[in-house]
Parts: sequence; C-alpha cells; structure tokens
Amino acid sequence: MENQKKIYFASDFHLGLPNFETSRQREDKIVRWLNVIKADAAEIFLVGDIFDFWFEYAKVVPKGFVRLQGAIAAITDAGIPLHFFKGNHDLWMFTYFQKELGVQLHSEPIEREFNGKRFFIGHGDGLGPGDYNYKLLKKVFTSKVCQWLFARIHPNLGIGLAHAWSQKSRLVHDKKEQFLGEENEWLAIYAKEKLKHSHYDYFIFGHRHIPLNIDLGNNSKYINLGEWIHSNTYACFDGKELSLLTFNENEKA
Repeated sequence: MENQKKIYFASDFHLGLPNFETSRQREDKIVRWLNVIKADAAEIFLVGDIFDFWFEYAKVVPKGFVRLQGAIAAITDAGIPLHFFKGNHDLWMFTYFQKELGVQLHSEPIEREFNGKRFFIGHGDGLGPGDYNYKLLKKVFTSKVCQWLFARIHPNLGIGLAHAWSQKSRLVHDKKEQFLGEENEWLAIYAKEKLKHSHYDYFIFGHRHIPLNIDLGNNSKYINLGEWIHSNTYACFDGKELSLLTFNENEKA
C-alpha cells in the first residue's frame, strides 16, 4: 500500500429503490463520492447490495445505472482495483461487471491484509446465529436450478416482479433498522466467534443498514458500513487506522 493512498469501503446503495427519480439522485451522489476518492484510492470495496435487484440474462442486464458503471470503468481503467461483493439483493451477478468493467467479484467473505492489519470483509447476510429461513432461501436462490428457471422468464416480467417485491422493503417505507445492543448484534457475535480461532484487526460488513463501530476487544473492531439512503456512510483505511465517515454531498473532486 503506497504512502498517502487509502482503502475505501461502502455498501448498500440499493440503486433502483424506491423509484427512478430518487434512485437517480442517489446514483449521482455515489458517482460524486467515487470521483472524490479516486484521487487517493489504492483500492475500493463495494460490499454488497449495490443494486436493489440485479439479474444478468445471457444477453440482457437491467437498464439504468450507466453513470455508476461509467465511474467504475474510469476507476478500473486508471489501474485502481475495485471489488464488488454480492449482497442479498444482488445475488445474481455473474460475469458482466468483470468482463465489461474489470471489477473483482466476490460471492463469499474474503480476508485481506493491508500494512500489517488483517481485514475480514463481506456483505454479512447469512452469517452468525439465527435467520434460518433466509439461510435456506439463499441456498435456493444461489442454486443453478433456480437461476436457470428465472432466466427462462422474460426480462420485462422477471425484473418487474422483482421491483414489485422491492416495494415491500423496509427502506421504501422509511423503517430504519434498530441497533440491538452489542450482545444481540448477530454480526458482532459472528466476529467474536471468528476471533476465537484467528485474529483480525477489522471486520467490515454491510447489510444491517446501521453505521456501527464496535470495539470487540483485543485490538479488534467490527465496522458496519450503513447505507446510502439515509446515512451516506463509508469507511476509510489510511494505512494506520480505519475510520467510519459520512460523505458531504457538497464535496467535490
């Protein structure tokens, strides 16, 4: 990691939600943020639920989001590694972003080391205790059979059904997630279990939609990245410390 360069993390943009106009405004804001951080980014991690729904048919991808895609292409063309993690809303990413935009795509959490600090990075869905119904549903959705069957549905109908389902989302109805307390936060519980077997300086997750910075003890922290509908939060590692920050919408590249 070069001096003065930084590692950036963000998640849960949920582009496409709740409607075109609001999503476009959010996309513009995210593109402004990417343009700002590009100046000193050594690497960028977008940690899941970038889109509220995504499915890649063999010859068709959901329309829209071209400004984000253009910003990402400019970043990877400049030689800055950019990572996409599949979230529970965009599980059905396949090869499009890798081939077209040069991103590195991850289906599972990964471990990385920067300047001697160990990071465990993942979207966070399906980890930790409980939530067995979702864990079963995720196995179904990630199965080749389910993906093959959905691909047989015409895109107008398939994507339309997905958007209709999204309208039931907590984010659409402005129901913010509540902090459960450290002892009940399942990702904090998961991180503490991981620490019994190996040390990590930072656990970085999305999914919960709450900006969190929890000290797990033994020089380890759990960071939740929040979301970009209300909080506009992201994390930045400067080579020494990791900070949870808020993007100023008036900030310019």
